[in-house]
Amino acid sequence: MLLLFTLVAVNLVSVFPQNREPAIRTDIPLDSIRLSDPFILADEKTSTYYMTGTGGMLWKSKDLKAWTGPFNVIQHDPESWMGPRPMIWAAELHMYKGKYYNFATFTNRDVKIDTVRGNVIERRASHVLVSGKPDGPYVPMADSTYLPGHMPTLDGTFWVEEDGKPYMIYCHEWLQNWNGTMEKIELKPDLSGSVGEGKVLFRASDSPWSKEHDEDGRIVPNKVTDGPFLFRTQTGKLGMLWTSWVFDVYTQGVAYSESGMLDGHWIHESEPITPSNYGHGMLFRTFEGKLLMAGHTHSVGENGRYIRIPQLFEVDDTGDRIIVGKPL
Repeated sequence: MLLLFTLVAVNLVSVFPQNREPAIRTDIPLDSIRLSDPFILADEKTSTYYMTGTGGMLWKSKDLKAWTGPFNVIQHDPESWMGPRPMIWAAELHMYKGKYYNFATFTNRDVKIDTVRGNVIERRASHVLVSGKPDGPYVPMADSTYLPGHMPTLDGTFWVEEDGKPYMIYCHEWLQNWNGTMEKIELKPDLSGSVGEGKVLFRASDSPWSKEHDEDGRIVPNKVTDGPFLFRTQTGKLGMLWTSWVFDVYTQGVAYSESGMLDGHWIHESEPITPSNYGHGMLFRTFEGKLLMAGHTHSVGENGRYIRIPQLFEVDDTGDRIIVGKPL
């Protein structure tokens, strides 16, 4: 199990140095783009879809079919804890109060923060950058650190509670706590930093569908929490997409808050909501009003490396539970 997830991490490394621009391509079909953790912002102001994900690069499209990119839009501070060439995972774009925010996970492989069960853990954390335009550049704000430096955190996403307070929801990585958590932390009103301490919402072991074999071959809950995304159905039900594993199968699940608030209690659906080997989903509405889920495929190529391609699904959210249709 440790080897499996180590290979996943290695295969998600950003290959673009921060000081080199990639070659821009045009009219690229979605299924020709290799991208983990895709996130699509449908920007009304520009009538354009902006897609980012692991690697932090940006793609643009007017119709979700023909894409242009990738553009280098993240300008991190090389003097910060991130170092000069960080990995960038699971970048997301959110518009909030007239500005655009890039929630991303940065890893500095040169800084080691812990060793657990023989595994050396690198400095990794979710962070927020800002821009006045959806296509960036995205730059740091006031606070250099949003989450504690001794914790490996990842896949930060954005949510505003009904009382108007903004939050980051993120994962405390299983490699350190051995039972990954989903947590929240309040953000400053302008998202320039965090307020107080994080709070656990649920743990990987709370899920009825995520499973693995332990060292003795027994079936036990999986350790991984990955890819949170918050939403409300049209009936007002608060839900969270998140991803884990069923043995060696990458799997998308969903949980719903019993209270309708972040604090839960979170009730997990008993079965995954997509076919096997899809995950890290998020929801967005097209300019025509159709609700779609974007996630990525998960397969292994001939060279043993993971192949991850963005995939769209139609979604029905008219009831208290979302219903995910077939891949488009």
